[in-house]
Amino acid sequence: MAWSGGLTLLILVLLGAAIYTGVARSLATRGTAIVERQATEVARFLQRPGPLPDRPFPGLTFGGQTSGTVALVVRPGGATVVGAELDHIEGIPNEAGVEAARGDGSDVRETSIEGVPVRVYSLSLDRRDGQYIVQVIGERAAEQQLLDALAVVLLIGGLLAVLAAVGAGYVYAGRALVPIRASMARRDVALLRQREFTANASHELRTPLTIIRTSVTDLRRNPTEPVSTVGTALDDIDAGVLHLTALVDDLLLLARTDSGALELERTRLDLGDLVTEAVGALTPVASSRGVSVVVDPRPVVVDGDPLRLRQLVTIVVDNAIGHSPVGATVAVRIRAEGGSAMLSVEDEGAGIRDEDLAHVFERFWRADDAPAGGTGLGLSIAAWIVERHGGTIAAANRPQGGARLEARLPLAPGDGGLG
Repeated sequence: MAWSGGLTLLILVLLGAAIYTGVARSLATRGTAIVERQATEVARFLQRPGPLPDRPFPGLTFGGQTSGTVALVVRPGGATVVGAELDHIEGIPNEAGVEAARGDGSDVRETSIEGVPVRVYSLSLDRRDGQYIVQVIGERAAEQQLLDALAVVLLIGGLLAVLAAVGAGYVYAGRALVPIRASMARRDVALLRQREFTANASHELRTPLTIIRTSVTDLRRNPTEPVSTVGTALDDIDAGVLHLTALVDDLLLLARTDSGALELERTRLDLGDLVTEAVGALTPVASSRGVSVVVDPRPVVVDGDPLRLRQLVTIVVDNAIGHSPVGATVAVRIRAEGGSAMLSVEDEGAGIRDEDLAHVFERFWRADDAPAGGTGLGLSIAAWIVERHGGTIAAANRPQGGARLEARLPLAPGDGGLG
């Protein structure tokens, strides 16, 4: 803004100076031409043969275009022939102009007489009786007023133009900075998320690694004992490895999604059949925890990636199973509603605290009462899958207790679903 305003001011100063100088020169040239023409006419009058009278010459005071001017003649001896009403005015004739004309033949200068700006043109004329000087004095008051008014207009107009330019620059600079500020904000958010991601990933990796290291230490303390007598060391190592494998797989998937390297396949499929198959694979897990899963599918056709949609169903249903108490039921429904394919999963657990609802789909976020073994990445991956399919996902609490996850995906073109 400073450079822009300064450059605008410099341009206006140069332009104003050029305009002022051009107008001043134009007025000076016109005014000089008027007094020069008058002096030439008086000189022609003086060149007539015969003696010159001592009284003022007829026609030496002009009107019309020459209004505001007066002509006088300085004789060789220094006497002046001028109108009687001007005899008492100090500065008439202009002695400096007379002396310059005696040496150079002519002289033009700008001065003031009794505070009135004037232009004085002096012309030398040789007669038999000596050198005469014709001097024409033209008033410059109107010319000076015009130049003063022009200077005021240029000054005020220039200041207003600079203020307008600075104001406009401020507005446009503010608008131009909006994406920059937004980019900086996104960068700050990205750095914060990166730090949180690193801290959370380190924490999640530390737990299974600690379990594995502890189990290995137990095995080394009893190198000669049968594995069956060492306790649960091998089971703990196996669980830790499985946890690490799942965590690394999720991290790799998120890294590929962030880099844009993961592309989705688009296939027309029946979401009801896909959900039924995916939930069937989780039946043993649910049975081992004493939870039953009920699927209520309806034929709903979507265009999507079968692998990722199956992963979506697995994540949300497994999450519901993990938060359900023994003897509870997880209800899975597929419907076509409002032009979308709706997948809802309801559990009968403790539900989600109100302050936690906004964090459900954040990476590495886990509720305080979350079951052990999770990575905190499942629901964030589920949200990514839904978003990449052009849908939405939301979490809420059921009035009768428990939580509800609802994902909506666009229906395939030309298919309204069978409801």
